[in-house]
Amino acid sequence: MQQLIETTASLLATAKSVVVFTGAGVSKESGIPTFRDAQEGLWANYDPQTLATPEGFAANPPLVWQWYEWRRQKVRDVKPNAGHIAIVELSTKVPELRVITQNIDGLHARAGSKDVLELHGSIARHYCFDEQHPADDVPDGLDEPPLCWCGSMLRPAVVWFGESLPGKVLGDAFRLSKECDLMFVVGTAGVVYPAASLPYIAKDAGAKVVEINPEPTPITDIADVFLPGYSGHVLPQIVTTFEKITGSHP
Repeated sequence: MQQLIETTASLLATAKSVVVFTGAGVSKESGIPTFRDAQEGLWANYDPQTLATPEGFAANPPLVWQWYEWRRQKVRDVKPNAGHIAIVELSTKVPELRVITQNIDGLHARAGSKDVLELHGSIARHYCFDEQHPADDVPDGLDEPPLCWCGSMLRPAVVWFGESLPGKVLGDAFRLSKECDLMFVVGTAGVVYPAASLPYIAKDAGAKVVEINPEPTPITDIADVFLPGYSGHVLPQIVTTFEKITGSHP
């Protein structure tokens, strides 16, 4: 394992443009359950199509609103973990580092990462269901969605099943993947598209791909380095080894 860490640190030392692509596993280390895992207790009785589709929201707005209110509370109760912090530390040591995430919890930004591309939106933001007007200062603890100034119900600014990813965000993610020379793929199962295509785009464009995950995924087959483990354990080791190799101690 140490040899793999050293190989990764050496790749990082020569990289000019780095992308860190993260998935639900990174947030899970902070105590945020994945979408499926979150369907516990009361929520175990509901199908995802009921809780996370436009049709489900239209059929029962209070139910879907309360589901996301419950998840927002989960996010407020946790903190960024050692993996989030290590990514911020790495960003200070390379010419360019951008985070692309599938997570909607905002923990990368809370840790200090700048200009995070949130492919699937943010649970902290809202817009209206009919016209997509953005809404600010939505109070916590409501039992049903409030109304936009246009009269439409507000909804979480997240990508539901059956919806397309935001065009500009996805376009920027494709561009960064094509332009980077090193991509870290961290805590994602690599099965949700189009997000899962990003490592393949990077690889096809000539980038090195480093995967960090407790278990192999479909992406493992194209990874130049596979580091089995959790991001909060592996990423700080990469930072420490990088500092030793380059002499870039804080």
